Amino acid sequence: MIKPLLATACAVLLLAACDSREPAQTFTFTAIPDQDESRLEQRFGKVAEHLEEALGVPVKYVPVKSYPAAVTAFRNDEVQMAWFGGLSGVQARRLVPGSQAIAQGQEDTAFKSYFIANSRTGLEPGDSLPDAFAEQPSFTFGSKGSTSGRLMPEYYFRERFGAPPQELIDKVGFSGDHSRTLSLVESGAYATGALNYQVWDQALADGDIDTDKVQVIWETPAYPDYHWTVRGDLDQRFGDGFSQRVTEVLLAIDDPELLEAFPRSAFVPADNDDYQAIEDTAESIGLLD
Repeated sequence: MIKPLLATACAVLLLAACDSREPAQTFTFTAIPDQDESRLEQRFGKVAEHLEEALGVPVKYVPVKSYPAAVTAFRNDEVQMAWFGGLSGVQARRLVPGSQAIAQGQEDTAFKSYFIANSRTGLEPGDSLPDAFAEQPSFTFGSKGSTSGRLMPEYYFRERFGAPPQELIDKVGFSGDHSRTLSLVESGAYATGALNYQVWDQALADGDIDTDKVQVIWETPAYPDYHWTVRGDLDQRFGDGFSQRVTEVLLAIDDPELLEAFPRSAFVPADNDDYQAIEDTAESIGLLD
């Protein structure tokens, strides 16, 4: 009877040891909320599934309600990676020393903003913003922390008119995201606005824009924008080489459905130096502390 009892005791101890093991740490990421929530959930839910399968660790997408909330989540270590815009990425990396931009969409190397106008303004497309653009009664940016919906539009507005919109236009607002900017200008709630060119192009392709009510007046020169950034302590938390593995997985994405969800044709390498011009521009117009 002694041997069976010993065997049973050993089995119990083995099960207890297995049960005491800590579950695998979850790799979490977020993204700036530049479009409506349902579209973001669809996009980044697919990304989470792909990363989990490729990396062999639990992966979770954590939605946030605003651009500052994405930066705060990254700063507070609530997420270890984020899909940032140019400006929000700069802000996050300044707050978390050692963090690194690792990948960007092929299209993000030369991004653009569109200035749009409601048809009732009488404004027409041209090679530059017309004088009458600054004479309109209202204008809306996207989010205050958006590169394509605020930083670069304000920079080029100042360059053209010598002052920010707030000094020349009676009503200047912040819609919160690019889709909302388009809706507000199309409806006439705002006479003009500025937004991410891809949001416009996608809505146009989907038949969601009434071009009798709103049109693109001018597009900005190209600049670097969206990218993935990881915290500098990733390898300490998930093991040596984990940051490089994440980078390689992102760069290797070739599933057309997954890429189309962004939409991007591919992901390419990125580093912090790629966004120095964005940081310099933000400092020049007072958007960085």
